[in-house]
Amino acid sequence: MADSWANSTDLHLDLSGPGGLRERLTRALREAVRTGRLAPGTRLPPYRALAADLGIARNTVADAYGELVAEGWLAARQGSGTRVALRTEPPRPRQRRPTPAAPLQGPRHNLSQGQPDAAEFPRAAWLASARRALTSAPNAAFGPGDPRGRPELRRELADYLARARGVRADADHIVVCSGFSHALRLLGPLLPRTTAVEAYGLAFHRGLLTGAGIRAVPLAIDDHGARVAELPATGAGAVLLTPAHQFPTGGPLHPLRRAAAVDWARDSGGLVVEDDYDGEFRYDRQPVGAVQGLDPEHVLYLGSVSKSLSPAVRLGWMVLPDRLVDGVLAAKGEREAWASALDQLTLADFIGSGGYDRHVRRMRQHYRRRRDQLVATLAERAPHVRVTGIAAGLHAVLELPPGTEPAAVAAARRAGLALDGLAAFRHPDSTMPAADGLVVGYSTPPEHAFANAVAALCRVLPPG
Repeated sequence: MADSWANSTDLHLDLSGPGGLRERLTRALREAVRTGRLAPGTRLPPYRALAADLGIARNTVADAYGELVAEGWLAARQGSGTRVALRTEPPRPRQRRPTPAAPLQGPRHNLSQGQPDAAEFPRAAWLASARRALTSAPNAAFGPGDPRGRPELRRELADYLARARGVRADADHIVVCSGFSHALRLLGPLLPRTTAVEAYGLAFHRGLLTGAGIRAVPLAIDDHGARVAELPATGAGAVLLTPAHQFPTGGPLHPLRRAAAVDWARDSGGLVVEDDYDGEFRYDRQPVGAVQGLDPEHVLYLGSVSKSLSPAVRLGWMVLPDRLVDGVLAAKGEREAWASALDQLTLADFIGSGGYDRHVRRMRQHYRRRRDQLVATLAERAPHVRVTGIAAGLHAVLELPPGTEPAAVAAARRAGLALDGLAAFRHPDSTMPAADGLVVGYSTPPEHAFANAVAALCRVLPPG
C-alpha cells in the first residue's frame, strides 16, 4: 500500500511491517485493543466499511475479525456487530498516582451578583433561530471571520440599540467582540494612559486597564452616580462609567451629570467609555437611554448579552467613534478569533425575529418578582437593613451599620452563602468615605431554592 497509515472509522491502523496483509491487519487491531486505543465495548466498523477505507478485500477484514474473536480480543453478536471484548488480557501495571483531594463543595446558596438565571435561557427559541440562521447563512459565513463581526448581526444591533437604548450608530461603527472584558483588552492600547474609573466597580476591570499600562484613577460617586465635575482634577483623558445603573451601588447617573460628562469630553478631547451592562432591566423607573446618544464621537458604548441572555453565548459589541474603528480592528487582527460566526448569525436572527425582545420582557418580570420577594422578606425579618439600588438590574445593596460588613461576610461564608461585601468593589486609592454593605444578587438561585437562600441571608445579617 502507498501509505502505511490507513484511516479507518475513528481509528488509525498501522499496516506496516512483515507478513501478509491479513496478518498485518490482525496485528494492528490487536495492538489497538491491547494499548487501550480501542476501549472495551467499542463497536468496530462493519467488514465492508473498513475494507473500503483500507482499500483491501472484504474477506481479509472478515478473517482478521474472526481470528481476534477466537482469541478473545473481540466479541461478535448477531444484530450488534463486532465490538472490543469487555474482558481482555489483564492490563499492564500502571504507575501509582497520588489520590486527588476531594473537590471543594460549592456554596449552598448562590447570591453572587452579575449572573442571570441559567434555567431561564430560551433554549427552544434560540434553537429555532440557530436553525434558521444555519439554513440561510451564505457560504462566506463558513470561511475566515471578519474582525468587524457578521454584517447581519451588526445591522440588527444598530436597529435594536437605536430603538431600545437610544444609541446613535450604523453598522459600520459597530465591532463585535466576545464580551466586555474582551472589549477592554482591545481598547487598552487606544485609551489614554490615565483613565478615570468609578470609585466602586469591578477590580477585574481595573486590572485589565492596569495590565495595559493604564493608570486607573478613582472618581468618587454618590447617590447621583459618578461625580463627573471632579474629572478635570484627576488628570484623566478618558472615564469608564456605568451610567444606566452604577455598579455596584445601583443608581443611574443624574441627567445633569450625563450632560456634564459629555461636555468634559468635548472640551478636553477626552473619551467617555459607557458600560451598559444591564440596561434592559429596569423596574420602577422610566428607561434610561445611553449617554452615547448625546455625542457618538465622544462616547464609546459597550454592551453584551452576558446579563440579558447568558455569559455562555460570549457575544458583545462596541459602538465606536469614527476615529477608533481602525485601531480596534487592527487590535483584533485580520480574522475573527473570538466570536463564533454561527453564534453571531443566531443572535442576529434572535433579535430580528423579536425573540430577544420577548425574552427580555419575560425576564424583566421574572427578576422583578425576585426583587420584590427579597425586599418583602427583608422588610419582615430585618427591617433595620436598608435595601438600595433596586430600581433596575440583577442585584441589590444591603446597607449595614458601620464596622459590621466583615463579620456579616464571614457569617455568610460559614452558612454557605456566596455573596460579596461592598469593600470588595472599592478602589484601593479612593479617598471617599467607605460604606458597609452587602451586594446581593437575586437572579442566580434556581426558583425552588430562592426562598431558602433569602431566609439564610436574613440569618447572617447583623441585628438591629
